[in-house]
Amino acid sequence: MLRVFMMDMLSVVAYYDAHLCRALKSVGLDVRLGAITYHLDRDCFRRLGIRNNPGPIDVVGKFKLSATIRRILKVAETFLNMMALAARFTCSTPDVVHVQYLPLLERKMPFELWFLRYLRLLGSSLVFTVHDVLPHDTGEKFAGEFRMAYRMMDALICHSEAAKDQLLSQFSIAADHVHVIPHGPFFFDGPAPQVSIRSAPSQSDDCVVLCQGMVRPYKGIEFLLDAWAELRRGGTKARLVIAGTGESVFLSGLREKVRALGLEDTVELYFEFLSLTKMTLLYKKADIIVYPYKAITTSGALMTGITQRKAIVATTLPAFCELLEHEKNALLCAYGDTAGFASALARLIANPALREQLGKEAAKLSYGCRTWQQIASDTKNCYLSALGRPISAHLESSVAA
Repeated sequence: MLRVFMMDMLSVVAYYDAHLCRALKSVGLDVRLGAITYHLDRDCFRRLGIRNNPGPIDVVGKFKLSATIRRILKVAETFLNMMALAARFTCSTPDVVHVQYLPLLERKMPFELWFLRYLRLLGSSLVFTVHDVLPHDTGEKFAGEFRMAYRMMDALICHSEAAKDQLLSQFSIAADHVHVIPHGPFFFDGPAPQVSIRSAPSQSDDCVVLCQGMVRPYKGIEFLLDAWAELRRGGTKARLVIAGTGESVFLSGLREKVRALGLEDTVELYFEFLSLTKMTLLYKKADIIVYPYKAITTSGALMTGITQRKAIVATTLPAFCELLEHEKNALLCAYGDTAGFASALARLIANPALREQLGKEAAKLSYGCRTWQQIASDTKNCYLSALGRPISAHLESSVAA
C-alpha cells in the first residue's frame, strides 16, 4: 500500500485536502494529512471523516486570534512541526509527499524547501499540485522561488491545460512531468438550510446575482461593480450579493466604490466567513452566479457553483473556457467589457427559462463523489509515475496480492 503524506501545513486549501484525502483512502492509499486545524471551519476535516495530523503541535487554529498574531504563530508552529516530522520520517519515510501549497515561499522563507529536500534524500517522491502557477496579484515577484520548487518535484499536477501550458512555457518543465487532473466540487453534499440567517439576501422577489468566495483583486469585483452600475442605468431590477472574506483595506475600497457608484440600494456586501449552512442558503436564494475574474489558474469557487444548478456568467479566461461554453452552459464575455457583462446579466435576469436551461447544463459538469473518485484514481496514477513504477505492473501485483 502506498503511503502518502499530504502536505498543506497551514491549511490553505482545507476543503480540497479533505475531499482528496477521503477519495484517495477509498482507492486503497494510506494517506496522512499534514495540515493544522482550519481556523475558519474547525470541523471541516472531521465532517468528511479525515483526521489531520500536522505534527506534535496543532494549537493556533483552535483559538480566536487577531490576523497578525495568528500569522506569526502559524509560521512558528509550522517550523516546529516540520522539524518533528523530519525526525519521524527518518525512521518511517512516506512513499510520496504530495504538496498542496508552499505559503512560506511567499514570505521569502525557504523552510518548506529544506524540509522537502530532506525527504527527497530519504527516498520520498515529491508531487506538487499547482493550484496557482504564481501567487495571485504578485506578478513575477516570486517566479524565482517557484521555479526552484517546481524543478525539484518528481511530478506536478495542475487543473487545466492552460495552467500546464504556462508551466511548460514559463518554467521550462518537461511535459511528461505535468499531469492535468481537474479540480473537484465542494459542498455538493452539504446540509439543506433549515433556518433563516442574518446574512441572507433581502426578502424580495428581485432576481439575486451572487458572487461568492475569497474577495481578492484578481477576482474582478471592481469590474463587476462597474458592470452592475451600467446594468442599473439601463433600468434592470435585481440584487447583487458579494460574500466572502479578504484583506480589510481592499474590502474597505469596495465598500467605498459601492457608495461612489450609488449602488447601496441594490448591492449587499457580506464580508465574512460563511459557514456551510450560510453558504448553502445563499446559493439556494441565488438565481445567477458570477465569476468576473481578471486572472485565474483554477477556481474552486466555480467548481462549487456548477453543482448548484444555477446560471453562470463568467469571463473568457482559458481555465474557464475549458469547462464553460458560451450559450450552452454559461454566458461568457471578456474581462473589462462592462457593457457585455451587464448585457449578459440583463438577459438572464429577464429570462428565467434561459437561467434554468444553463443551470442544468452547468450541473452536468459535476458528479459529486464520482468526480472525486476519478480524481483519486488519476492522482494515484500520478504517484506511481513519480515513483517510476509502471502502472500496469502495479495493478497486476495488487490483483495477485
